[in-house]
Order: sequence, then structure tokens, then C-alpha cells
Amino acid sequence: MPHTEKTNKYTEISQKYGDPWIWGIYIMLLIISIVESYSASSREIAAQGIYLPIIKQCIYLGVGALIVVLLQRVDYNKQRFLYIMIPGLAVVTVMSLLYVMFFGEIINGARRAMTLVPGLITLQPAELAKLSIVTILSYIFAKSQKNQDISNGGLMAAALAVAIYGGLMIRSGLTNTLLLIAISGSMLLIGGARLKKIGILMVFFGIMFGFFFIIKHNNDKKEEMFKATQQEMQVVVPADGEDNVSGETREEVARSGTWKKRLHEWWHSDSLVYAPITAKNQQEMFSRMAQAHGGLVGVGVGKSRECSRLPLAFSDYIYSIIVEELGFLGGIFVLLLYLSLLGRAAMIVRRSKRVLPSLLVIGMASFITFQALFHMAINVGVFPVSGQPLPLISKGGTSIFVISTAFGVMLSVSRTIANYGNKKNKVEETPIIEGLDAENPTEIPVRNVWK
Repeated sequence: MPHTEKTNKYTEISQKYGDPWIWGIYIMLLIISIVESYSASSREIAAQGIYLPIIKQCIYLGVGALIVVLLQRVDYNKQRFLYIMIPGLAVVTVMSLLYVMFFGEIINGARRAMTLVPGLITLQPAELAKLSIVTILSYIFAKSQKNQDISNGGLMAAALAVAIYGGLMIRSGLTNTLLLIAISGSMLLIGGARLKKIGILMVFFGIMFGFFFIIKHNNDKKEEMFKATQQEMQVVVPADGEDNVSGETREEVARSGTWKKRLHEWWHSDSLVYAPITAKNQQEMFSRMAQAHGGLVGVGVGKSRECSRLPLAFSDYIYSIIVEELGFLGGIFVLLLYLSLLGRAAMIVRRSKRVLPSLLVIGMASFITFQALFHMAINVGVFPVSGQPLPLISKGGTSIFVISTAFGVMLSVSRTIANYGNKKNKVEETPIIEGLDAENPTEIPVRNVWK
């Protein structure tokens, strides 16, 4: 096929369905999710049967695929769509975060979730917050563009939004708060902010984090003293006479103490080589053993040895199972998929004339890629132990639906940008909401960028 014909075909697909590269990455992640989530479900199979775990995962992925298909057909410029994605999503997110903070279900020592349909649907608001902060920052930076820079007022509004979300989320997990900061930093770069302003904002985030940590630490000390007083008055003995060694905590624990302990263990992680396997370090130990067992090319799909012993192998530690079954090369391939998504988003940004679509695309891609990098870093020991799902691959309905929404938004924006100059679609040239027509400071009009 001649080169010109290939380019025209590629452009035609982009104008109709969105960027083919993003579609390819999405479909590849779906395939890996179905295969590896089933391989890592030994514990679930023992409790729920052979087929139920994979059926549930396929249902989640199917609903997510429906979300992607519907969203990529929606014009992101639609006023109704922007109202739902920005203020509507923000209200739902804040209300659910407040509810979970006081009344949420305790998972592994922290309040993280709320049950919508008992036994079927559980919502984790922290996942919604990652999606919501991208839309909020996109709106703020688009409205506050001034001479291809972000105004001081816009910078303060963005800092306030991240501080509010971080404050509501810090009780449920430290990595989610750090992820918000990483996302906001990448969006600041695309939004055209000067390095000096980015540095000031990062310092502000550091101060706010220290402030939240001190308050949390003092509150945890008071709660521990109160519980110790109660235990002196009444000793509670488990009904079966055994300690909880499953690794799953059903009572809320002092998170600041947990963070300090995890940081200390991570800093001295070399000692794991000589340490015996216990209930406290079994996640790190079995995840390292799984990766070492995989070697260069892996032991083969479905032949994992550690999936039956590694706690949360199907969610927080699924990357270790991927490395065990597909080897170092398979782990690198998965890593490159997420990095390619970020790279493709950057290519789309280069063709965008306005800052709003640019921020939406790079924000969604940064959210997915940074979360994947955090998950992998935790699995290989670069980061301290913490719960962070691998986007689209780890099990969990909320995470899959949120990531699918992010893919749908990216495809919607890429489809609109691909229609530049197309007589059938000129919506990009006519902004719907006043004040969101700021020019993209990073635009590089390169020919044949859609090849």
C-alpha cells in the first residue's frame, strides 16, 4: 500500500473512531487483564469456584469497554458533557470521600470503600478522585491562561483543589495523595506554567503534606492511648484462639504509624534476603520470589507458583505474577504499553490548538501511566508497600470503570483533533463555553503527525 494511501487510511480511522494507537494499547491491556487476572486468582477460585472470578472480571471489562465506546462518540466540547465531567464528578467525588472518611468500610486497616449494592458493587472514591482532579485542573488551567502562562490565581485555585482532595484521601492511603501531586505536576508543564511557579507549587504541596502528617500522627497517638486504656479494662480474646495472620485488617489502624513502619522496612529492605517469612512481610517476600522465579522469559501463562501464596496477587501484586509467568521481557512489555500511552498522548497534544483538550489528554494519560508506575515500583521494591491497582489489569470494578472513562475521554479528544480541517466536524474551532478557548502553548504543527 502506497505511503499516501496509508496516511489517508490512518487519518480516516482517527476521524471516525479516535487514535488507533490508543485503541491498540487499550485492547492489548484487556487481553493481558483477562489472562493474568485469571492466572492470579488461585485464592479466589478456592473460595468461589473455577469460573466465577473470571466471569466477574469479564463483566467489569465488558462494562468498561461499553463506557469507552460511548464516550469516544461524545464530543468533549458539549456543554452538558463538560458539566457532568467537571462540577458533577467533583460533587460526587467529594461527597463519597467524606462519607468513606467517617462511615466507609475498613479494608487493610483504613476506610477505603462504600457498598452500593451488597455483595455486588463497591465504590472506592479514591479512584474517582484521580479522574476528577484531571478534569478540575484542566478547567482551571484553561480558564487561567494568560500570555501562554498560568495566572497566579489559577495556580492558587489548582493548589487548593489538590490540597482538598489530598486531605480527604490521605487517611485512606499515602500513595493516592502522591499520585495526585504527580498528575498535577505533569499538567502544569503542558499548561505552560513557568518552572518557577511549578517549583513554588511543589513546595506548597510538601508543606501541606507535612501539615497533614503531623495532624494525623497526633490523632493516631491519641486513638492508640484510648484503645490501650480500654484494653487494660477488658482483654479481648479471638474466638478461635489464634492471631489474624491473613494480612487483612478489619479494624482501622493508625496510618501514620503504618507509613513510618513501611518506610523503615523499605529503607532496610536488604534484610528481607535473610528474614524468615512472616504474616507481616509475606507480601514483599512472595512478590520478590515470584519475580525471581520468572527469570528472563517466564514460566508460562497459568504456571505461576506463587499466586496461591501471595496475598492480593490478583490486585495489588498482579505485576509480580506477570513477571513470573511472562518473565523480565513480559514485564518490560507491559511497562512499555503504559509509557507508549503517555507518548501517544504527547503526540496528540502537539496537534491540539487549544489548551483544554491538551490538558484532558495528557492528564488522563498521566493518571493511568503514573498509577501503573507506582504499582510496578511497589512490586519491585522501589517504593514502600502500599495498595495501588495496575490500570485495567488488576481486579476491581471501580478502578476498571474509572480507567475506561479516562480512555474514552482521550479517544473523544483525539477524534475531535483529528478532524481539524474536516468540513464535517469543525467543533474544535468553535468553543462552547466562554473562556475555554485559550491557545495551546505547546502546539507544534507538524505535517503527517498522525502517521
